[in-house]
Amino acid sequence: MIKISTPIDDAMVKQLTIGDEVLLSGVIFTGRDAAHKRLCEMIDMGEELPFDLTNSVIYYVGPTPEKPGRAIGSCGPTSSYRMDPYVEPLLKKGLKVMIGKGQRSEEFKDLLRKYGAVYLSAIGGAAALISETVTQSKVIAFDDLGTEAIRRLVVKDFYAIVTYDCFDNDLFYEGVRKYNKLS
Repeated sequence: MIKISTPIDDAMVKQLTIGDEVLLSGVIFTGRDAAHKRLCEMIDMGEELPFDLTNSVIYYVGPTPEKPGRAIGSCGPTSSYRMDPYVEPLLKKGLKVMIGKGQRSEEFKDLLRKYGAVYLSAIGGAAALISETVTQSKVIAFDDLGTEAIRRLVVKDFYAIVTYDCFDNDLFYEGVRKYNKLS
């Protein structure tokens, strides 16, 4: 288990390889495809973004409303492939880590290598447990998107697995390869 804290710099990205289990602490931002589209439109128009992407982490999630005494409601990962068309402009601005679930495109994996970033998988179906790692939550942009608004979260020991690293390694591929050897 590797403990990492935000912000995530190039040296940390290069230490992470597929299969590494991480406990992430610090500030992360939420966003799904509608928010990603708006961020890219802002970049295209030269507008200032609602948060600094340098060495940042984005978690693909649309959380439920918080419950009394909690910072956030259930917040499990969403399917990540929908963000693929929007990734490069965010990586150019310094994004280092994306968290979600599911496989990504070959183009996405090429971009991780090009920009020195990683993709982590959170466990789908564990939304209530994941919410326990969130100590603070605040909407910071695109409130009109409801659950898809961008939030600034503070997390402590958010569990995830390195699925694609910056060296072009793919945990999904390696898992299939190992399974085929056993068959």
